[in-house]
Amino acid sequence: MKQKKVAIIGSRGVPAGYGGFESLVENLIGENCSPTVDYTVFCSSRDLDERRSSYLNSRLRYVGFHANGAQSVIYDLSSMLKALKGFDTLLVLGLSGGIFIPLIKRLSKAKIVVNIDGLEHRRLKWSSPTRRFLKASEAAAVRAADTVIADNKVIAGYVFATYGRQPVEIAYGGDHILRDVTTDRQEAILREYGVEKGDYDIAICRIEPENNCEMLLETYGKIPRRLLFIGNWNHNSYSQALLKKYSGLSNLILKEATYDPEKLFTLRSNAAVYLHGHSAGGTNPSLVEAMFLDPPVLAFDVAYNRESTFGKARYFSDGASLINLLSSGDLRTDSLKEIAADRYTWKKIAAAYEALY
Repeated sequence: MKQKKVAIIGSRGVPAGYGGFESLVENLIGENCSPTVDYTVFCSSRDLDERRSSYLNSRLRYVGFHANGAQSVIYDLSSMLKALKGFDTLLVLGLSGGIFIPLIKRLSKAKIVVNIDGLEHRRLKWSSPTRRFLKASEAAAVRAADTVIADNKVIAGYVFATYGRQPVEIAYGGDHILRDVTTDRQEAILREYGVEKGDYDIAICRIEPENNCEMLLETYGKIPRRLLFIGNWNHNSYSQALLKKYSGLSNLILKEATYDPEKLFTLRSNAAVYLHGHSAGGTNPSLVEAMFLDPPVLAFDVAYNRESTFGKARYFSDGASLINLLSSGDLRTDSLKEIAADRYTWKKIAAAYEALY
């Protein structure tokens, strides 16, 4: 069978070390990759320390712009222009360069598949002009792409209601978080973070308004439970202000983001509760990862999170409802592991993407 040549555009690149799209790419090109697919991943030479020519089952090509922030639009456009020839499919992750997809569609013979991610134009962190641009970019991409991917049924419903297109629903995988970490290593990690098994709750996310970071911190400032909160605390003025305001509270342990899989597995697995404050997006990768592990999952009460967890997590809408949950006694969410194992394995996700090519 002839190989399908696929260019992946829009992530920072691999090896993964940032967010959900990077984990998606790593798992598409890794052990789940079919020999019928020939991947090329476009990477940011500004964001990655090392320039490799290949990684896992893919070739790597580099573009000299940052993949996020103000340069993300030109980063995506440059990547798409470099991929005009020689590929059967362009897999575009996100909407930074979506405004240019009608142009790329005219210039290239490749099939264009777009994963629109969440509803970026609704995120609180963006200014009004940026939100308008992202909405226009979304509209251009959805209307011009050959195939649109939505990672959540709620996102799929929005796309159909807004644009009259039925996207393909493909979620994220989360089983890459599973690790065989020795007891000694786990104990060393817990000591490093100043916690003990079962004596802390945990939140892991980017420190952004739509993730309800301040609400979580303020709530835990009122109760005796310990909270280990891992995030990019020095990213911007918002995160730095929260760090300054709450770092003095004795029951709050605020640690900088880590992408070490053994640490993430250990810290999540040994927590009493996993908190998911995200209020935007579709299937949040961090929520899917948490579902594979042991702690009860308490998620912010929005349709995306209820859909991702099939209504089987516990939900809060503000600080008062979170305190009520935490004081209610039985927080078990036992069926989440089974849901994750059935729906969110990378083998299934990779096969679904390859079926599109």
